[in-house]
Formats: sequence, structure tokens, C-alpha cells
Amino acid sequence: MNISIFTDELYVDVDKALPVIKGWGVTHVDFRGMINGKGIEFQTEEELRDLKEKLDRYGLKVGALQTSLAKVHLPDKERQEEEREKLEGIIRASEILGTKLVRCFCYWQQEPEDKYFGALAMMPDMMNQVLERFQPLASRAKEAGLILGFENCGQTPDEVISILKALDVPGWGMAWDPANYFDVLPEAKGDCISYFAKALQYTNMIHAKSWGVIDELGFKHVPWDRILAGASTLGKDFPVSIETHNPPFSPYTNKEATHIVYNYIKKMMPASAPSDMQSALKIMDEFPRPYSADPVRFVVVGLGMGKNRAKQITETDGTCLYGVCDINVEKAKEIGELYKVPYSDDIETFLQDPEVEVMYIVTPTGMHCSIAEKCLEAGKHVLVTKPIDANVDNCSRAIQLAKEKGLLFGIDFDFHFDTELSDLKAALEKGFFGQVLSVNTILNILRTDEYYKENGEWRGTWKLDGGGAFSNQGIHEINRILTLFGRPDKVRAMIDTKIHDIEAEDFGISEWIYEGGPTVRFSSTTCYPASTWSARIEIIGTKGVYYYTTGGPEGNHIYWWSDGKWKEEAPYPTSRQWRQASDNFAYCVRTGQALELDAEVGRESRYILDKMYESAKSGEGWVKL
Repeated sequence: MNISIFTDELYVDVDKALPVIKGWGVTHVDFRGMINGKGIEFQTEEELRDLKEKLDRYGLKVGALQTSLAKVHLPDKERQEEEREKLEGIIRASEILGTKLVRCFCYWQQEPEDKYFGALAMMPDMMNQVLERFQPLASRAKEAGLILGFENCGQTPDEVISILKALDVPGWGMAWDPANYFDVLPEAKGDCISYFAKALQYTNMIHAKSWGVIDELGFKHVPWDRILAGASTLGKDFPVSIETHNPPFSPYTNKEATHIVYNYIKKMMPASAPSDMQSALKIMDEFPRPYSADPVRFVVVGLGMGKNRAKQITETDGTCLYGVCDINVEKAKEIGELYKVPYSDDIETFLQDPEVEVMYIVTPTGMHCSIAEKCLEAGKHVLVTKPIDANVDNCSRAIQLAKEKGLLFGIDFDFHFDTELSDLKAALEKGFFGQVLSVNTILNILRTDEYYKENGEWRGTWKLDGGGAFSNQGIHEINRILTLFGRPDKVRAMIDTKIHDIEAEDFGISEWIYEGGPTVRFSSTTCYPASTWSARIEIIGTKGVYYYTTGGPEGNHIYWWSDGKWKEEAPYPTSRQWRQASDNFAYCVRTGQALELDAEVGRESRYILDKMYESAKSGEGWVKL
């Protein structure tokens, strides 16, 4: 398999797209549109030869021609003639550019709300109409030696497979886009093993869209690690093509979204093929929960970021979204109806319900512990998002109450359960770095004025956000450093409010000292002009180096240096045990085990943060802990 990118997904003409794509380290490109202002099928012979020269100049190859051939529903004769002319242009491009692989369609286009969606194989009369119209294209494509891949767009994978069986042309297959209809197909439920295995057997190219990769877009996440592992067992050489389709509400530009998807798919590509399809498709990063038949019942309170947490709960074995709550009843109604659960704008509705086990608090930071105390008094376990609160004393009071009540009180750091952190912990424990000398962490984020003004303008305030860029965003990195190295001996910081009209900082720099240990330098800003979440972490030791980037121009990369070599493989790789905080929390509710991230962890990060702010506000330098 090779990764290829639709050049027009950058939304610039091909002359501008090729050097950018080459700069990312890509080896293959797919052509569709925006080539001399038109589609690949409309290029003249001279234009195609010029395009081939550009490819050769950049050292790029063509993965596939991504055409719209036959993407129309049961057309009349006039439209069929237009499609035959289009096919001749595709054949011309295929011959000059040196590729036979062509994405196409088959004159059947239906959407989930349409009457016949998914039913083509069960309607012989309709199937005959499709085949009758498509047969002239099939005959000419076969004569020209094209290898067609029919995309499951406007039709389900089963419908594509039924067309392939009817045409019966060796090598022809499915241009499989797993994200298409992944939310609605009944096959795409549960472990998906049977569905993925069947689709892969007929696949001759794969498409990856942003909405199956980028979580911020709010769609169901496609398990690309399993799909690509399964594809690798086939022994086929075909492209995994980035067809980004960045939606208009995306926080990323088209170029940024394409780069994110490319880096993610690159990361998910298996280093070696598993022994068999079933092993490849098995869910490896989590284990089935023994309490699956009695999942822990959560209510999410606060439906800003809480929308994402509600979605996570619905997708995790052993957790159940029991209800949602927000002071904006319309917002609560929207999410409640989306997941078919009770909703309310009054938290008492759920505190008085004996079926509720966990209250998941995703409200403004300064309200966390006061709401937590109310929930604990009602006998509910509590999980709060980061930071735990805007005030350490509030944390201590709620922690004490949880202990008195014998209830679990946990903190949610969304990045904590990623294998990147557990790989680092293992490397530290096993002496990979030797003596750790320094840790350098940079977090660059764009937050607009609109971001700070929405929902009552609580963000960027001391009372309700607990600070600015350090508190709301940088707290992730504070937790990461504390997890790896523990509490420092002293800290100092400088903060500034550079471009936003907020009370707290939008830029901060801090240093931490560990006596006899590393020096930590950490900066965080929400003034970054590029729309991204860009983090860079460097850990330097006497024997080894760790270098991590995500979201910036370098993309998502992790490098390890030791013995004179840079490697991308972790020296002591770990496997992921928990999907996220609610997964671990549910396990501890059912088993009585200790939380991996209890509220004490949240209080510690708040304490360090407050000491950083104490230094910055006083201007007197180092503050001892």
C-alpha cells in the first residue's frame, strides 16, 4: 500500500499543490480536478504531457485517477453519451500518466433517506437498468485495460459488491471509503470485523476523509489502525488516498486538514502485516469489559465539550450515556434527542434518580467542585474535566467530601491515556534517557475572540476559567510533565495578554527546577495565527532524546534517539488499556480498583498552576513548592 493525496483537496491548482504535497514526503498523488482549471478527463494531450513532466520533476507517481465517471442516477441517453466522451479523456490521461487505476461510479446514486438506499442487489429490475446503461462504459474500459474501482458513495459497499459480481472483470474492485455511511450502516456496529473483512476482499483502493479521522468534526471515528492492518494482509499494492472533504465548519484550512489526515493515516500504517485478517481486525487497544451487560450509567453535565464526552461514552464498552444536562435546555434537547436519552436543564432531575451512577461535569472550570459537592452529597460518583477547578481550596473540600462519602472522584485529562505517554513512562523507568537534563514543551493554539466571548464569556477569566492559556489548554502539558517527573522543587513564570480582550493570559512562559534533575521550560499561547493545536515536546538525556510534534508544519511525528540513531519506534512500546477517562472510571466503579486519575492528580496540577501564576503576578521570580 502507498499513501496518495487528491491534489485538488488543497483547493489550489495543481502547480501550487504539487510542491506542497512533495514537501510533506508524499510519493503518490491522485488527480481529479483543479488541473489547469478543469478536471483530469478534460486535459488535452499537450496538457497531460506537461503534467507528466511536472510529476517527474518532483519525483511523484500517480496513485489513481479519481474521476466522476458515471456519478449520476440512471441517466438518459444524452447524459450517457457525455459519460462515454468523458471516458475517452480518462483513457487518454491513463495512457500518458502511466496509471490504469480509475475511481468511478455505476449510474446508481441513492442517499440514506432515499427509498431504495441499500436495496440494489435485491431489485433485479433496477440492477438490469444499471447494468444496461453501464455496459458500454464497462466494455470500453476493459478494452483500454483500465482497472476500475467503484466507490461506495451513493451506494453501500454491498451494492458495490453486487455490481462487481455482475460485471465479473478480474482486477476491478471497490474504491472503499470506510467513512461513507459509517454512522448509518447496520454492518458498521459492534466490532465491525465481518463488515471490514468483506469490504477489504473486494477493495482495490481506499479513501480516507477528514470526518473519519479528525475528532473535532464530530463524526464517528473510523478505526483506521484495524482497517489498514487488515488491508496489509491482502498483499495487494493499492493506494490509500486522502480525499479530505474538509467541511465548511472545520477549524482547519483545507491544506491543514489534508495534512492532518495524511499524517494520521501515515501513523496508522502497519509496520508489518499481521498473520491473518481476523487477527488484524481484532480490537487490540482495549479489552472487553466484564460488566458490558451492566454498563456504568453516566450523566454528562455541560454540553460544550460535553458533547464530545457524551459521544465517547456511547462508543465505549461498559459505559452507558444515561442522560445529559445543560442550563440551555435547547442544547440539552438537541444532544438528548441525538443519543435518545433523557435531558434536562435542571441537575436535580438526575441527582434524584437512583439509576444514575456517575455525574460527568464538563461545565466552566470555576463551577466544577461546587457542582461536584452537590453530586457527592446526592450519593453520585463524580468525574470532572480538566482543570479540576479554579481554586485549590475548592478541590480539597470536594476531595474530602468524596472520601467521607466513600465515592469516586476523578479528573479527566483527555490525552493521558494515549500510548505516547505510556511509552514515555516506560522509557524513563527503563533508563532509556540516562540522566534527564531538560524538558522543552511548546503549545501553540489559535483561539479567536469569538471563542472567548461565547457562552457568557467565562473563558479567560480568573474566577471561571482559572486563568488563560496555561489553565485551559496548557494544563494538559502540566499533567504530562507531572506524570513523568512528579512535583518540581520550584517554578517561575511570566504571563501576558497580547491580542485578546480577556482578563487572564493568552501567552505564558514557565520554568521548573528539579533539584538534581531536569530543568523544564514550558510555553503556551492561544495567539497562534495558524488554526491548529500544535505541540512540541523534547526530552534530552545523557543517553537518549525524545522528540514529539503534532499539529504544526512538521505534522505528527515521534522520534527517539539513542546509540547514534534516530528511530520512530518506541524503545519500550506499550499497549493502550483505556480508551479515555470515562472508560477507566467505569472499570473502577464496577471493580473497586483505584482510579488512574483521581481528584488528587487534578489538585496537584492546579497547585502547580497556581504557583506559576503566583510567580507571574508577583514578578519576583522563583516560587518554592
